[in-house]
Amino acid sequence: MKDAPIIVSACLAGIYCRYNGEAEPFAPVVDLIRAGRAIPFCPEAFGGLPTPRRPCEILGDRVVDADGVDRTAEFRRGAEEGLRLARLAGCNEAILKARSPSCGSGVIYDGTFTSTRIPGDGVFAALLKDASIRVRTEEDLA
Repeated sequence: MKDAPIIVSACLAGIYCRYNGEAEPFAPVVDLIRAGRAIPFCPEAFGGLPTPRRPCEILGDRVVDADGVDRTAEFRRGAEEGLRLARLAGCNEAILKARSPSCGSGVIYDGTFTSTRIPGDGVFAALLKDASIRVRTEEDLA
């Protein structure tokens, strides 16, 4: 029986979709993609946000950008599309970008844009966890 695919943050696959317009390829994720074992996905891009874009952080129950603009709707829309893709592909695991307001798992930034870390999950990571999909970050694999 073939292993279920893993949904991964597209930036970790080397796709230029990060807020700053860059990629952050992570060799173990790139290897999974090359082996046909992983599906790259960027919830922020699928939520309709451009690349590059203003940095965003979670502040309470909202996602705001560095100018204070509420981006919660875009983050939720992208997370819902990612969950739809994960279910369609039969994924039961994800490897996501650490500390991201979409993909962070266990630790995120506090919404003050001061690099202050707090316990929490990004919007996409939380939705996957609620759907019983295991979420790890690249730091868990390092």
